[in-house]
Amino acid sequence: MIKQSIFFLALASSASAIQLTPDNWDAETSGKSVFIKFFAPWCGHCKALAPDWEKLTHEFEGSSTQLVAEVDCTAEGEPLCNEHGIQGFPTLKYGDPTDLQDYEGGRSYDELLSFAGENLKPTCSIKNLDLCDDAKKAEIEKLLAMSVEELKAAVEGEEKKIADADANFEAEVKKLQERYELLTKEVEDAKAAAKAAGLGMMKSVLASKEAGDAKDEL
Repeated sequence: MIKQSIFFLALASSASAIQLTPDNWDAETSGKSVFIKFFAPWCGHCKALAPDWEKLTHEFEGSSTQLVAEVDCTAEGEPLCNEHGIQGFPTLKYGDPTDLQDYEGGRSYDELLSFAGENLKPTCSIKNLDLCDDAKKAEIEKLLAMSVEELKAAVEGEEKKIADADANFEAEVKKLQERYELLTKEVEDAKAAAKAAGLGMMKSVLASKEAGDAKDEL
């Protein structure tokens, strides 16, 4: 009985999708086209997707050029989720590990398998320049000609644009929230003022008069 339990525990362990973290990201994704699920364990949609996602990982298990894996955004994988701008769960991304694209297709097993089969292929990258068109090759060659300091400055510049856009978004949302709260208070104050002015009694008396007029006409 104990041996049987150990066997099933081992089987369940082997069935789990590869969990990516900052520590194993490079080793697991290098040279591969990837399909990654960013999730949170408490997310209902994530739980619903989990069985099909694990089946999908088995289809590509052991591949030297393809990887289906997942990142737990509430645990060791959190830095990866922050790095890739994950804001909702589950989020699926695919492609070159250094330039992931959003997956926006269906989420049934057949749809995921079909997409992975068609798209998890070597793509244009530094390691696959032969797959790049002339424009992409020129872009990569231009970047390769830059020094480490120049590249760092360029990366920081683009990341600052994103950070500034996020900050502006949050500031504008805060303004909208404050405006919403002000308008809500104005409505509530207007209702309270009307009530204090006797609106309820006015309606009652008006209804009584109208009912009386109707009786007189009869």
